[in-house]
Amino acid sequence: MKSSLLLCVLIFLVCGFCFGGDGSEEYFALIMDGNKIGYGIHSRTVEGGLVTTTETVKMTIARGSIAISMTTSETSIETIKGRGVGFETVQEMGGSVVRTKGKIDTNGKMLTTIYGGGSKQERVSDFPKDAIMAEGLRLLEIRKGLKEGTKYSANVFSGSLGNALTAEIAIGPKVSVDLFGRVVELTEVKTSMNMGMGDMVTTSYVDDDFVALKTIIPMMGMNMEMVACDREFAMSKGDVVDFLNKAFLDSPVKIDLGKLDNAKAAVFTLSAVGREELAIPEGDYQKVKQLAADKVEVTVTKLKAEDGVKFPYKGTDEEALKSLESTFYIESDNEKIVAMSRKAVKGAKDAAQAVRQIEQFVAEYITEKDLSVGYATAVEVARSRQGDCTEHAVLTAGLCRAAGIPAKVACGIVYADGFAGRENIFGGHAWVECYIAGKWVGVDATQGENGFDATHIMLATGNGDPADFFSIVTMLGYFKIDKIELVK
Repeated sequence: MKSSLLLCVLIFLVCGFCFGGDGSEEYFALIMDGNKIGYGIHSRTVEGGLVTTTETVKMTIARGSIAISMTTSETSIETIKGRGVGFETVQEMGGSVVRTKGKIDTNGKMLTTIYGGGSKQERVSDFPKDAIMAEGLRLLEIRKGLKEGTKYSANVFSGSLGNALTAEIAIGPKVSVDLFGRVVELTEVKTSMNMGMGDMVTTSYVDDDFVALKTIIPMMGMNMEMVACDREFAMSKGDVVDFLNKAFLDSPVKIDLGKLDNAKAAVFTLSAVGREELAIPEGDYQKVKQLAADKVEVTVTKLKAEDGVKFPYKGTDEEALKSLESTFYIESDNEKIVAMSRKAVKGAKDAAQAVRQIEQFVAEYITEKDLSVGYATAVEVARSRQGDCTEHAVLTAGLCRAAGIPAKVACGIVYADGFAGRENIFGGHAWVECYIAGKWVGVDATQGENGFDATHIMLATGNGDPADFFSIVTMLGYFKIDKIELVK
């Protein structure tokens, strides 16, 4: 799973709320578990009545034996009064580059052009109501000030997500903060953002010019830090930390894979770690019983797709119809994807058989099954035939949608008896949900036909966009599995 990719994007989004200075250039070191793994740069220029603000985050993380460098950059263009005019983002991850350019007119319409995988896509949409960008946020911070006890909210647009996030901001007291041996008096600012699975609260320490000189970001049971420093240290060579282990949870028992294959369902007892509440989403194959505020019982059933259902889908269910649409990561209307889908489902008598054939087709088609791909679209996977669970998922969803079978990409955790030197673990994973006969059924091409089993605990679903996977980063490390029972 792309936990490292999501970490990079999440840190970048948080930094959009943190930099905030009006200087020409500011540098930050990115620290994880005491190791410097990357840097951030903030720049702001004013010219011709427009303010251009650029935030860049670069980091290198190991996933097993593979080190991957990731760079995310976002530029916002605004008037001096803070009205958004345009934006540009660049994401470079594991050799994959996605560039997005946006223009916002005075009527609030947004034209977004996305370049990636050798393709170009254009979208016209409404700019989120009342959303502000970097300069608008800076001006809001100045108006609100740094008086202890001040609270306010901001709806901040992110070009990387193509949408806005709401942040609840609370000004705290002045405290002494260590910045690599230099102790300074800074104002504590807490920012709460809802990432889809509850709030994530970051703590920033801000100087009188509203520049966050240190920001602490809790995720995956650890703290990441962005600390102000000089250019030389920020750009210096960092450490490479194996991040993959952070995406694992220990299983309380060793699961007999033979018994798992024959199990119709699995019942899990989960409890929160370091949090007072625990919430897990439900679905057709996943039911949740709240045992206490911090404890839940999750039952995952291996649903069988009903036979005899025709495809393409001709129903009226809104979610199913939306899950037939072509998106940036699931390009189901692409000629190559359409041709591959026809080949995969050839001879299928119903939707259930078509999905099984697609599942097996993708399992065999992706020949290089490794962690070296940063994040790829369905078309990129079709060209490279390379990737891990995320690549399997977007290609599977693309072929299903092209065949007229509604499909969503799901993310969560799944059991493995061994992986990367660890045994009896649950790790971050991605798979697909297909809508057949009024139910969403789990499909996992990483294991071939009928690859979905009852240990797939779903945390979120979507269109395969990086933002859909934030639940992995914000949830792992904050709950544990206390008990597992297999149901025959």
